[in-house]
Amino acid sequence: MSVTAAKGFVAGGVHCGIRKNGRRDLALVRSLVPATGTAMFTTNRFLAAPVVVSREHLELAQPQAVVANSGVANAATGEQGVADARASAVETARLLGIEPEQVIVLSTGVIGAPLPLEKVLSGIQDAALHLSHWGGATAAEAIMTTDTRPKESIALGTGFTVGGMSKGSGMIHPNLATMLAVITTDYPLEPGEAIEFLRPAVDTSFNAISVDGECSTNDAVVLLANGASEIERTPETDAEFALCIRKVCGELAKLIVADGEGMTVLAEIAVRGATNEAEARAIAERVATSPLVKTALHGHDANWGRIAAAAGSAKYNGGYAQLDPDKLSITIDSVQVLVDGTPTGDEPVLANGHCAIELDLALGTGSANYLTTDLSYDYVRINADYRT
Repeated sequence: MSVTAAKGFVAGGVHCGIRKNGRRDLALVRSLVPATGTAMFTTNRFLAAPVVVSREHLELAQPQAVVANSGVANAATGEQGVADARASAVETARLLGIEPEQVIVLSTGVIGAPLPLEKVLSGIQDAALHLSHWGGATAAEAIMTTDTRPKESIALGTGFTVGGMSKGSGMIHPNLATMLAVITTDYPLEPGEAIEFLRPAVDTSFNAISVDGECSTNDAVVLLANGASEIERTPETDAEFALCIRKVCGELAKLIVADGEGMTVLAEIAVRGATNEAEARAIAERVATSPLVKTALHGHDANWGRIAAAAGSAKYNGGYAQLDPDKLSITIDSVQVLVDGTPTGDEPVLANGHCAIELDLALGTGSANYLTTDLSYDYVRINADYRT
């Protein structure tokens, strides 16, 4: 019930016929009291229809509900796809007694397939009948595609709650990593304020993970805040709320990577001592997305040479991020393998499903963290057979 853990929120997840084997494939989340909110979307220029429509809606009204389907992305579907996304919002609004512009529409699944609108509309009607405070779990299940398990998180503040659900397993890469997330809170926010809390939380979580280096057409993170906790807001509670948002986003992002398609190793990349944070992030991202690093992780091979080579080729500002080979140190699972550009000869044993890689550039104070996975045979199999 994570997405409904905060006061004043209900949700439901149903099977409307898009997915096979009776799997839930349509979710509905709403606030029972007037809410404010925001969303961040993929920066992929090939935008899916629901992203186009939801961005328009956010410019016109404060979001009160989210409707999401899985199985079909409603991307690369032309004008009909946009019309179908709008029709989904209209039906949701009709059933909930709100305006269509107050509905955020999300879709995830196969790109290029038309949205089966009649099934979606029927599912919306069914979900509206089953909205409940306990429906968060079924909603989290309904947004899954190749995910192997639902992803939920809760953070309890002093007198308020932040809860959320996400989905994602493949096509995961920053600038929103195919992933969706819906976060709800009963903390009081004024219209226009939500983005100032959501953006920094997303930048350090969903925008700092990678499974396969692919940026989706449909990614979205939605935040709804309804103030139902009725707590007295202070600078101290604002700071606590910001921490709770970061915690929920961070946990949901980590769950996405841990459920990466075909993954057997979760790797945490930490870059320290870069010239600035932007260059640290560029290096961390380059290491995290290197196919050679990721395949070495799958082979449990601490091939630090691949890490060093990736770090030295991190693109930044029209060139490459600064790196001095004679100052670079690399530590893998607490074992120093390179110190000030000199190999130590030590070899870590990568025997479990987790690997910590730390690079110290010794050039400044810039730092960044990243989560990634190995690249396995199963990843190729899952994506080769995705549509069949």
